[in-house]
Amino acid sequence: MVFELPDLEYGFDALEPHIDAKTMEIHHDKHHKAYTDKFNAALESHKELFEKSAEEIISSLGDVPEDMRQSVRNNGGGYVNHKFFWEIMAPAEKSGKPSEKLLGAMKRAFGSGEECHKRFVEVATTRFGSGWAWIVVNSDKELEIMSTANQDSPLSEGKTPILCIDVWEHAYYLEYQNKRPDYVEAFTKVINWNKVSELYENAVS
Repeated sequence: MVFELPDLEYGFDALEPHIDAKTMEIHHDKHHKAYTDKFNAALESHKELFEKSAEEIISSLGDVPEDMRQSVRNNGGGYVNHKFFWEIMAPAEKSGKPSEKLLGAMKRAFGSGEECHKRFVEVATTRFGSGWAWIVVNSDKELEIMSTANQDSPLSEGKTPILCIDVWEHAYYLEYQNKRPDYVEAFTKVINWNKVSELYENAVS
């Protein structure tokens, strides 16, 4: 079964004034759709891969035939990363707060929730070129902050993402132009902490 562009759980304008409606519309309907279509096209020559979830495919890129691996890495990564990105955002009034368990993990890994926020913002702001910043659960069930280039995913490194931010220019340029730090700070106002906390607790259970 081919992969489908997922619907957003909120309207294009639901994240305003932090992320504008036009950016959300183009980002979802144009950019994410393009990754979805190209991912499906890349898999056409090995249809048995459609039996796996997209996340499973990205988690085991070494098992993908070499002749299509780079396309799957790029477009499958774009499909999976954006699908995840939409899920961990919510309108500011519904964004909630990190759970006590997640806050405890932040304190263990970074000293405090505030320090976790500071380091995530720094990694997202200083990611060179196009890519993503992440909070992940590693193999030791501890939190890490990391970044990846292009559409690479922590799943390919055996890590479980619980939060991410897209820092490709298409994610913010209409409203923030070259002011990536302003976009990163604005993004932190629309993090769906209820979802992130759920992802964390699932990852360590």
